[in-house]
Amino acid sequence: MKKVAVISASSKICNQEKGSNRFCYLAEFLPRAGFQVDLIASTFQHMEKKQRLDTDVNVNDLPYGVVQIYEPGYPKNIDLKRIKSHQILAKSLKKHLENHGDYDLIYCAIPPNNVAAVAAKYAQTAKIPFIVDVEDLWPEAMELVFGFPVLKDLLFYPFKRDARTVFAAADGVVGTSQEYADRPFRDKTQARFKEVVYVGNELAAFDQGVLDNRDTVAKPDDEFWVTYAGTLGASYDIKTMILAGKELKNRGYDKIRMIVLGDGPTRKELEALDDQIGAGTKFLGYCPYPYMAAVLTCSDIVLNSFVKKAPQSIVTKIGDYLASGRPMINTCSSPEFRNMVDSEGFGVNVEAEDAGVLADAVEQLYLNPEMRQVMGQKARVLAEQKFDRPRIYQKIVDMINELIQTMLLSNVESSKLAIHIQTLKLHFY
Repeated sequence: MKKVAVISASSKICNQEKGSNRFCYLAEFLPRAGFQVDLIASTFQHMEKKQRLDTDVNVNDLPYGVVQIYEPGYPKNIDLKRIKSHQILAKSLKKHLENHGDYDLIYCAIPPNNVAAVAAKYAQTAKIPFIVDVEDLWPEAMELVFGFPVLKDLLFYPFKRDARTVFAAADGVVGTSQEYADRPFRDKTQARFKEVVYVGNELAAFDQGVLDNRDTVAKPDDEFWVTYAGTLGASYDIKTMILAGKELKNRGYDKIRMIVLGDGPTRKELEALDDQIGAGTKFLGYCPYPYMAAVLTCSDIVLNSFVKKAPQSIVTKIGDYLASGRPMINTCSSPEFRNMVDSEGFGVNVEAEDAGVLADAVEQLYLNPEMRQVMGQKARVLAEQKFDRPRIYQKIVDMINELIQTMLLSNVESSKLAIHIQTLKLHFY
């Protein structure tokens, strides 16, 4: 049985924790395909910004091994302490791999870039295949916040250097969008395999969440919900959503309600803005996944809301939005995702940071129930075809099998060549 290390600094360890479960799902999926797996994550729980306790999860019930690498942690997503924390995590990972790295392949998320660089260098030294899973683009995403025109090249040089190291070492590339999958190939890379595997979701789990929780969603029959789900942070334009809600009230649409699922550093100021202008936005905070699925499905429109300069492409929440079978309004500027919205017909693209334009889009869909129904049906079909994890994650399994098999054949050929050379030497002498 081949042993695979799945490395993701901010991964959940199991589904009972908060946060994205892409990597713990992959760690659970791979054993079904015959692999032994270690999920290597930080001791610091990224979503809740706290150290994990031994009692937080029962690792004995998991089909994969869990390795927690020490990291001191940080108070905010955008914080110099986070950079220092990741430096310590990278050193901790290096020590672990040197002492316990008995793996046949390493599958590693980027970012953090320096953590991925440690994994990449180890794989090269150990002469085992290395797959990089491109989750985000650092430092590109950071420039939205740290937009220092003179110092940014100096400030972000270590991130760019480590990204080059990771991409150069990759034998395979997995991207959560086409843009992300293509990124390593802008630099020199030895990667022979490339796949786009959306973060996606498990439709069966989503649908079960809806079934179990739909009756508990307190939505009045006469309200029309426009719902955002996700982080409340610098990249996500919830301010315009609130202003659009107020604009719709001014137009006489008292039953249209903006709903916000999620939490983050900007929540307090957003709630203050909503109170100040009387928009009537409903902030539900962080909700368990099954309940979130029910809220999305009970909504009338889902909103993928980003600021203009946000570098994100096809993010985690898209699979859940599509699974809800509701039409989507998208303000994300990613050409790849905007093209998907247009070509697949599950929603409408609007310009970011324009409350009037957003209000117009909501009004148009509000007044056209048949349009909403057609878009929602197309959304659900796309979720089933391209975002359902049991189907799409098989591409990762196939890549891992191919790389391990290629490595084994290469080692056999090298051994044959060495034997042949030795035979010639003996014959010569």
